[in-house]
Amino acid sequence: MSIAAPTNLQEAVENRRNFAIISHPDAGKTTLTEKLLLYGGAIHEAGAVKARRAQRHATSDWMEMEQQRGISITSTVMQFLYGDYWINLLDTPGHQDFSEDTYRTLAAADNAVMLEDAAKGLEPQTLKLFEVCRMRSLPIFTFFNKLDRPGREPLELMDEIEQELGLLTYAVNWPIGMGDRFKGVFDRRQRQFHLFERSAHGSREAADTVVDLGDPRIEELLDQDLYYQFKEELEVIEELGPELDIEWVHTGQMTPVFFGSAMTNFGVQLFLDAFLDYALKPGPRSSSAGEIAPTHNDFSGFVFKLQANMDPKHRDRVAFIRVCSGKFEKDMVVNHARLGKTVRLSHPQKLFAQGRESLAEAYPGDVIGLNNPGVFAIGDTIYQGKKLEYEGIPCFSPELFAYLKNPNPSKFKQFRKGVSELREEGAVQIMYSADAFRRDPILAAVGQLQFEVVQFRLKNEYNVETQLDLLPYSVARWVAGGWEALDQAGRLFNTVTVKDSWGRPVLLFRNQWNCQQVEGEHPELKLNRTAPVVAGQQPADL
Repeated sequence: MSIAAPTNLQEAVENRRNFAIISHPDAGKTTLTEKLLLYGGAIHEAGAVKARRAQRHATSDWMEMEQQRGISITSTVMQFLYGDYWINLLDTPGHQDFSEDTYRTLAAADNAVMLEDAAKGLEPQTLKLFEVCRMRSLPIFTFFNKLDRPGREPLELMDEIEQELGLLTYAVNWPIGMGDRFKGVFDRRQRQFHLFERSAHGSREAADTVVDLGDPRIEELLDQDLYYQFKEELEVIEELGPELDIEWVHTGQMTPVFFGSAMTNFGVQLFLDAFLDYALKPGPRSSSAGEIAPTHNDFSGFVFKLQANMDPKHRDRVAFIRVCSGKFEKDMVVNHARLGKTVRLSHPQKLFAQGRESLAEAYPGDVIGLNNPGVFAIGDTIYQGKKLEYEGIPCFSPELFAYLKNPNPSKFKQFRKGVSELREEGAVQIMYSADAFRRDPILAAVGQLQFEVVQFRLKNEYNVETQLDLLPYSVARWVAGGWEALDQAGRLFNTVTVKDSWGRPVLLFRNQWNCQQVEGEHPELKLNRTAPVVAGQQPADL
């Protein structure tokens, strides 16, 4: 499928939409991603994540460990054409242990889709990710999933969002029934009922019957009690609910709400159509040179993700770059802000999960893949014209720590290379003991699964067996002012000092109480939950 090349930069920006999906584990995020690709014509048959062996795996889950466990571990990027729009879908890890990778991906997104299980409502992981969206004032679209299963009342779910998140809600569509009696949705935009027919596990586009509001056939197609319940609920939301305010949506104060079932395709296309109308197009970005508009003539972009060994046969490393301004062209020469030198961007790739194809050009909002032979680090800016650097991406406080040991000295080179490359791509934070004689790296992670992934990938991709020696800490704080401030504070109790990959001091505590105790005893010592953002400097091998 192809579309005519845009005649100018403004047209290219108008025709692009970029978004990330955030959710709690098991809310159906990867399934929704598959269905959006299905409607975009990017795939012809959707595969559920927890598929039988005979069925295909989900397109967005490409890592072997993901397919074994039926979960999303890495962020992936998929671009597809739907109507006149190029959509860049940033699929983020749904597992609670992988919020750090999700944080970085949200830095490249213009919009966020918050996916909720209609039976469970808001869950802890979603709340964490929502806070990151709020920090960036991202527009948030809410999709209540699994309406084909028993769940909570729609009005109750919307009220929870308003109470817990402080967001106004506007129902763009409204469900008719729930669970076994879920018959479809009413589209408030077009004032039409969409009554769906179930397809085989939702593997193909859902067929539906469209009936206008007021058409007497609707009373024949729906059970009487369902129809009257729907009429009562529609009256409530239309009389008492707020009007849709697109400006509030774009500033993250109001969330358009959709109901449906990704597994059976109920409401997915209606969501996609409304999203394209309401979503924020690529906009200006803050930089050291001020706000840079997407229509700025000079090309610029930043690295938000690195991924090693997407193609194990070639031992490659790919840098994911969000285009922020201007037009990207294959083989163009750009300035690398951190290294202070020029780089030729050859062999650019259009990413589609693990699949890739060569790319000739890209525009603001697009994500491109570049082979990365040690040139790029997360947060790097590349640009043409006047020098600029985009804001860096911070590291968040890990909660689990362990020494990573290599029991086989003959594998030292592979071990060192594997740890270095996994650190570069942000698979896990790496710290080191302040004791110069202790050379084993310390893995610092949000959750246990990150440790397992690092060990799995070291064995699978670098042929290195490793051992973990868990440390009894759960809180990390960066010292504002660095080593000098730490020396001035004198002796500290109930904490241990380590250094991060940039050589900066980090205090580890057994628990939150110990952290508060040190802060109380040393009010002059300022401790940060996130690492200071470093521009123009790559972490060193300590």
